[in-house]
Amino acid sequence: MILMYDSGARDREILDLHLKDFEADSKNPCIHVTGKGNKKRIIPVMAKTVEHFKQYIQIYHSDHDSDRYLFYTVRHGTIQPMSDDNVARFMNSYRRKASYECQEVPMCINPHMWRHSRAIHLYRAGMPLPLLSEWLGHAQLETTQIYAYADIEMKRTAINKATRAANPLKGPVMASWKQEDSDDLIRKLYGIR
Repeated sequence: MILMYDSGARDREILDLHLKDFEADSKNPCIHVTGKGNKKRIIPVMAKTVEHFKQYIQIYHSDHDSDRYLFYTVRHGTIQPMSDDNVARFMNSYRRKASYECQEVPMCINPHMWRHSRAIHLYRAGMPLPLLSEWLGHAQLETTQIYAYADIEMKRTAINKATRAANPLKGPVMASWKQEDSDDLIRKLYGIR
C-alpha cells in the first residue's frame, strides 16, 4: 500500500512489477511500470518507500531473483503473481483493524483510492496538470481533469498571490465622493441629470 500510494500506480501496474523493476539503489530511486496499452513509464519513489522496499525484500526476496514478481503468492508450492482479489482482501483486513482506532475510516477501501489520493495531494502541492497526467500514465489530459478541482485553501492562496500590495484591493478603502455629493452622483450615473 505504501508503494501504491507513493507511485500512484494502478493496482495492476503494481502487481505486474518484478523485483528488477524497482531501482532502489540508484541516485534517483524509481519503479518501471507498464501501464494500459503496454505503455511504459518511470515513476520516482520517495526515500521512505525505498526503506520499506528493502525491508520487504529481506523477508520475501532473500534469494534476490530479479525475475520474480515483486508481490506474489505461493499456491501448491508454485510462486504466482498476486491477484487483485488478494489485494482487496489485504486492504479489507487492514481497514477493519484501522476502524477500531479511527471511526472515520471508510467502510469500503479499494486500491484506486490510493492512486486518487496521491494525485489530489500532488495537484494541491502544485504539480501542473500536464505533468500529473504523464505521471499517472493518462493518454489524454482530459482524463486527469477529475483531479483538478480546487479546495478553498487553493483558492485563497491563488487570490493572495494575484492580489499584491500594489493592487487597489489590498489598500485602504476610500470613497471617491463625498457623502453630501452622493445624491448628485447617483442622479448623474442614472442619467437623471
